[in-house]
Amino acid sequence: MLSIFLLKFDWKELLLGQEEWSFLLEIALRTIIMFVTIIIGLRLLGKRGVKQLSLFELVVIIGLGSAAGDPMFYKEVGIVSSILVFVLIILMYSIITYFIGKSKKFETLVEGRSICLIENGEFSIENFKKENLGSDEFFAELRLKGISQLGQIEQAIEEISGEISVFYFEDEKIKYGLPIMPDSLSNPLKSIKEQGYYSCTFCGHTEEKHTGDAGNCQKCKKDEWVPASNKKRIT
Repeated sequence: MLSIFLLKFDWKELLLGQEEWSFLLEIALRTIIMFVTIIIGLRLLGKRGVKQLSLFELVVIIGLGSAAGDPMFYKEVGIVSSILVFVLIILMYSIITYFIGKSKKFETLVEGRSICLIENGEFSIENFKKENLGSDEFFAELRLKGISQLGQIEQAIEEISGEISVFYFEDEKIKYGLPIMPDSLSNPLKSIKEQGYYSCTFCGHTEEKHTGDAGNCQKCKKDEWVPASNKKRIT
């Protein structure tokens, strides 16, 4: 039964759709032409276009990829129209890049700006709220840089590319800070049973506390705390 089904199955339509076998050669030619066009386009964009991408540059690359992909295997999409799209995208990129170099305000409008997320071992709360960045995701990025607690960080800046730049305290200046190891925030406290340094789970503000009611954070007014850490970075 299966063998009869396989014999009657239209393998040509499965493999080629509505095209003929001869179109495979045309696809190969189209792909080579568009591949060369992509190389030329990226070469014209320069190193700025192929480094870690900003939002603006990501839009450009997606546009080029879309323009290059369709004519590779869609017979109805002509090569010339795709190359025209390439030329226009590169032209627009060059014009916008020119104005970016001339105006700081225009650069900020198009590409955004770097933003400080951590200052002196504590979250810059208002800045952090503006970014679409979860704390777990952010902590994971910090851990990849060998950071175990926020008191090791003098400043952490999110660049326009999305990368996180971190500037560290010298070892002798490291202070108590919010621990960011997995599960370190899973059991917050509202009552202090042992005197010591504690960090606010929301903003990272750290202070010495005595036994009794933990109280509210003087920075963000939240009331959940965890024992702070003063571990140094191991590099």
